[in-house]
Amino acid sequence: MHNVVNYRSYLACVQDLLDTPEVRSMKRIPHHPGTSCYEHSVFVSYVSFRLARRWGLDYRAAARAGLLHDLYLYDPRNKSNYHGNQCFAHPVAALKNAWALCGSLTPMEENIIISHMWPLARRMPRYREALVVNLADKLCATAEVVRLYHYLRNRERRRRLAPA
Repeated sequence: MHNVVNYRSYLACVQDLLDTPEVRSMKRIPHHPGTSCYEHSVFVSYVSFRLARRWGLDYRAAARAGLLHDLYLYDPRNKSNYHGNQCFAHPVAALKNAWALCGSLTPMEENIIISHMWPLARRMPRYREALVVNLADKLCATAEVVRLYHYLRNRERRRRLAPA
C-alpha cells in the first residue's frame, strides 16, 4: 500500500509533464544500453522524488527537474545534432527545451537540470535537491548500464503475470 501512495504522490507532481508530446517523444531516443531517454528520465525522477521526500527536501522540484534533466530531444548517436561532447552539450539543450516546455522554471529547477552532470561538467549543484538528482542520475545510469534496471523490471512483470 505504501508504494501505491508514493506512486500516486509522484504522479501528482509530474503527470502534466508526462502527458506532453515532448516528454513522450523521449521514448524514441536511445540512452543507456537498452534504455530509452524516457525510461531513464522517469527512473531518475522517481528515485529523486523518493530520496528528496525522505530527506525533507523539495520533492516536487526534484521529481519535475529529474524528469526534464535529459530533455535534449535529439539522437545522441548523430554527432551533427550537437556541438562538442554530448556529456557537456545535453544539459544546455535540456534546459532550453525545459524552458520552452514549461514557460518558466524556478532557479532550483534550472540548477538541477544544468548541473546534473557534475563533476564531469563545470556547473555545480547549488541546492540539495540538485545533489539528490545528481546522485539519482548516477545510481540509475549505473543500474541501467549493468542491466540491473531491466532485470528488476522484468522480474516485476513476471510477478504480476504469475498465477496467484
